[in-house]
Amino acid sequence: MSTRVAPPVAAPPAAAVPSSRALKVWAALGGVLALIAFLASAEAVAVVIGAGSSPLVGVGGAVIDLAPPGAKNLMVALFGTGDKAALFALMGVLLVIITAGAGLLERSRPPLGRVVFGVGGLLAILAVRTRAGAGNFDIVPSLVGAIVATLVLHAVIARLFRWEAAARYDAGEMEVRPKLSPAMRSSGLERRAFFRWTALSAAAWAVVGAGARVINGAVVNAEALRAAVKLPAAAVTEDAAPAGASLSVAGITPYITPNADFYRIDTALSVPQIDPSTWSLQIEGLVETPITLTWKQLLDLPLVEHTATLSCVSNEVGGDLIGNARWLGYPIRELLKRGAPDASADMVLSRSIDGFTAGTPLSVLQDDSTQALLAIGMNGEPLPLEHGFPVRMVVPGLFGYVSATKWVTSLKVTRFADEKAYWSTRGWTEKGPAKLESRIDTPSGSKTVSAGTVPIAGVAWEPHTGVAAVEIRVDNGDWVEATLADSISDDTWRQWVYRWDATKGRHRIQVRATSKDGKRQTAKYVPPAPDGAEGWDEVTVTVA
Repeated sequence: MSTRVAPPVAAPPAAAVPSSRALKVWAALGGVLALIAFLASAEAVAVVIGAGSSPLVGVGGAVIDLAPPGAKNLMVALFGTGDKAALFALMGVLLVIITAGAGLLERSRPPLGRVVFGVGGLLAILAVRTRAGAGNFDIVPSLVGAIVATLVLHAVIARLFRWEAAARYDAGEMEVRPKLSPAMRSSGLERRAFFRWTALSAAAWAVVGAGARVINGAVVNAEALRAAVKLPAAAVTEDAAPAGASLSVAGITPYITPNADFYRIDTALSVPQIDPSTWSLQIEGLVETPITLTWKQLLDLPLVEHTATLSCVSNEVGGDLIGNARWLGYPIRELLKRGAPDASADMVLSRSIDGFTAGTPLSVLQDDSTQALLAIGMNGEPLPLEHGFPVRMVVPGLFGYVSATKWVTSLKVTRFADEKAYWSTRGWTEKGPAKLESRIDTPSGSKTVSAGTVPIAGVAWEPHTGVAAVEIRVDNGDWVEATLADSISDDTWRQWVYRWDATKGRHRIQVRATSKDGKRQTAKYVPPAPDGAEGWDEVTVTVA
């Protein structure tokens, strides 16, 4: 009787052991997953504690406050009004790099990766707790986020270890099966378990974080509240801009800057969401009678219309950090009269709801010829959110860093010797009077123009003093006077134009202005810091 011999059973193929590089990549991604868990869980807790307790806002604000002046100036110079988006992007890149490194540390030298998240959580707690108006419970989201992040990082790295150990055992690199709890399975199962757990965790935390951020952003729907505001009619109206204020020149800056185009430079990483019905202004300090002004009381006051040009001290020669708008508000001098400042006071420290402060000379705010306003309207609309809704300051003749406080909540009458404002502790001068400047809008140096009559045009300004003349010269020739447009008042910029008989070739065009008090712009370049840029704007154009 013959016997059948069963063919030998082939041994299963050795499991592929993940490479050292692959393990490092997955460990780094585990650190990023822990970052997502930190942010998502913190945002979710902030739904309960309060939207202002979110570490996103606290840490971002702390970065802005702690950054050296040179770094801030560089951000504005590079990105202009996009400085905050650029800061968010930079913060995101840095956080990804740091947390990816924490994942690598947790794999190679546990528990150092979790220590990194613990330190990060502590820094977030400090940032949130020192934020203006922070309460004791505002640290809870950051604390919860740090705990969740360390647990997630530990879990993902533990699963990575299980996958690696199972693969090494199945490949025969380990004689003794590692004792992992719960019992280790085959490398294939462990690999799939790792990917499944990581993917589901990432998706879940992303959904939680996005949902919580939406909820936190909508706690106070300031845009809807703004839309419901009906501005009262001005008790003191301003004449419409004269027809001669706007020149019919293609490429020139409009006399009135549309709200959507008005520059925005401030320290608020997240635009404050304020319910006007809860807003109030405190006038305090060296005053005989402290005052609290509510939104309703402000609307009931005799409001004033006034068109004024505002500019940023960071504006470079020829820059666009400047705008002209028609404002609606109440004269600050009238409020100060009610408060009766002490004779020794010389400064008003205004404070924003986000903690920003500006020091304005008291004499300017009390000057009867200066329309310094507590503004609620801009170009016929309630203030846009990013421009200070519901209330901001507008002071003609001063750079914004010492006067144009947005989302203003208090005016403290004090002395320059006793108080320091936000930017005056960061290398900028204290009083910030605006300077005489002019700019060429057209022709642009990036375009070629045709020979013949070419309009050279732009704007010139020295708010509150006024512009008397603008001159142009081409290729270092004689200065020739441009035609000035009209303006509503000396508080606004003026358009200008010169009709140039352009000949073929490359030409250098320069501009300078003269103010109504006889000052003339000089050629010497002065950088924005510490009190505003100086020098002639110029362009080089090609004529074909």
